[in-house]
Amino acid sequence: MAVTLHDVAALAGVSIKTVSNVINDYPHIRPATRDRVEAAIAELGYTPNLTARNLRSGRTGAIALALPDLSLAYFAELASEVIREAEAAGVVVLVEQTGGDRDRELELLRSARLKLTDGLIFSPLGMAQEDVDALDVTYPLVLLGERIFDGPTDHVTMRNIEAARAATEYLIASGCRRIAVVGAHEGEVIGSAGLRLRGYREALDAAGIPFDEDILGYTTLWHRANGADSMREILARDVEFDAVFGLNDTLALGAMRVLQEAGRRVPEDVQVVGFDGLDEAAYSIPSLTTVDPGRAWIAKTAVATLLGRIAGGADAGPQTLLADFHMVERESTGGS
Repeated sequence: MAVTLHDVAALAGVSIKTVSNVINDYPHIRPATRDRVEAAIAELGYTPNLTARNLRSGRTGAIALALPDLSLAYFAELASEVIREAEAAGVVVLVEQTGGDRDRELELLRSARLKLTDGLIFSPLGMAQEDVDALDVTYPLVLLGERIFDGPTDHVTMRNIEAARAATEYLIASGCRRIAVVGAHEGEVIGSAGLRLRGYREALDAAGIPFDEDILGYTTLWHRANGADSMREILARDVEFDAVFGLNDTLALGAMRVLQEAGRRVPEDVQVVGFDGLDEAAYSIPSLTTVDPGRAWIAKTAVATLLGRIAGGADAGPQTLLADFHMVERESTGGS
């Protein structure tokens, strides 16, 4: 027979209500009473009926996290941090991988699976600004990323333009004047690549350095192989450059490997900067200078914002929350 609240109450010598208050962490319980109830729970091996509790509260105790691609280190590290923050708040995270496919992202927003959760943290990659109305959903939703702006939901994101400008200014301040880029997306204006390229160009303009298409490397995906291929294409053009800005860390790591294969010393011949502040960037040879765009803050703020909406903060209008960033100087630019 399953152990019940009545069994725990009888053993502890208290009311069923008192046992319920202890289980739900009601604050006004005498320490001695709490200890007696917890000892009875442990002795009997009582497990609360979470299904019944959730039916009473109207909540599941779970949230969903939808990301494009967990094989990309940024999203894997972001997911880990979101899960850690949610667990600290007593919430379970169900992770969905969309592949960055627009149709799958739109389907997810309408999916019956979300009824198993209390809200969604959503980072689209296939959707674009014209899909903004699809974010007008009936459940709590927090948007991440740089594909859609000024939507009907809370948006937690990074300062892509300002951070990319700071990374380029960092290279300019160290004496670099021919700064190649790997990872640009042809024709993109809104999105990580488009915004970071804009920041790069703003820094060049401010320094009076002309923009040169010949040292701009286009790609589609942002994996190491794409960074390597983009770097090979730039080298094949036989153009001069004294620095490389990878629009994310994995691109920069792939580019740095190709530079070393080509006999270009990093940082003596070419300085390299990435973007994302990945853990692995500290362990490459040489270690990679990067922009930390505030990933940990983004995870913490997204979870807190979503839980606030779930708890009843739906009356306030949507807000855009921007993370702070900072440069992490390492060996690839001559740092320690």
